[in-house]
Amino acid sequence: MTETYYYAINWNEIEDAIDKATWEKLTEQFWLDTRVPLSNDLDDWRNLSALEKKVVGHVFGGLTLLDTVQSESGMEQLRHDVRTPHEEAVLNNIQFMESVHAKSYSSIFSTLNTKQEIDEIFQWTHENPYLQKKAEIINEIYKNGTPLEKKIASVFLETFLFYSGFYTPLYYLGNNKLPNVAEIIKLIIRDESVHGTYIGYKFQQGFNELDDTAQENLKEWLYDLLYKLYENEEKYTEELYDGLGWTDEVKIFLRYNANKALMNLGFDPLFPDTAEDVNPIVMNGISTGTVNHDFFSQVGNGYLLGQVEAMNDSDYKI
Repeated sequence: MTETYYYAINWNEIEDAIDKATWEKLTEQFWLDTRVPLSNDLDDWRNLSALEKKVVGHVFGGLTLLDTVQSESGMEQLRHDVRTPHEEAVLNNIQFMESVHAKSYSSIFSTLNTKQEIDEIFQWTHENPYLQKKAEIINEIYKNGTPLEKKIASVFLETFLFYSGFYTPLYYLGNNKLPNVAEIIKLIIRDESVHGTYIGYKFQQGFNELDDTAQENLKEWLYDLLYKLYENEEKYTEELYDGLGWTDEVKIFLRYNANKALMNLGFDPLFPDTAEDVNPIVMNGISTGTVNHDFFSQVGNGYLLGQVEAMNDSDYKI
């Protein structure tokens, strides 16, 4: 009978320094939606038109669905192909934060929307053909793709497909509206930036080990997937934004982020769009400078945990 041995993870022996650096970055960035004062945005919310409110609700409904796919399916599948035990620990962290992201949208809903409106939003996510199609495409790769194909799907989701939804709160932030809602989105974007970079790095490690023929075949598969996703994303964007007249600007933002996804995977940009082509109000909103809501919460895009210091005898003297 063959004995089974179990091995403890040893953070004092690191096989890949990127694992440790990413773990430290993610834990430094830890945040929870409960510490962002969303109710402070209610006055702005009441002044939005009915159409704007509907778009915001549908945007966050779509993001909730995609984060759910990523937390429940994506990270679980990527864990099957880790190179190091520390990589698995990083993916565990990412999986938890994707669940935090999905939960954060529900906090936004419960603050801004009635129960009837929330029910409508989730019904829309169940029925929208373009949203369901992109979730199905990504999830199918997670279930049946090769390890490298799964990483491609994950990077495309994290660095590209989320951004049709991120555009809306960043636009309002640039116009001095819904700043606390946007603060949550900026925290999410900061997380997704690390997730996409890290998984892209792990993809490049595996890709560089392939022979020339296998690399060319995988690149062809990658670009076919990107075109399929972009074609669907165009239709999704049109359905969301045609009524507000934002469609063309959102598509520029999508192409810009598709290029970023390609670069995370180690490939050259495909689309001509650059940061200079994106609406400057949105690019200003996407910046990740530190913003603290108040002294006590120390929460914001820089998300600083409160500093704790041990008491000593002198602290008790009057």
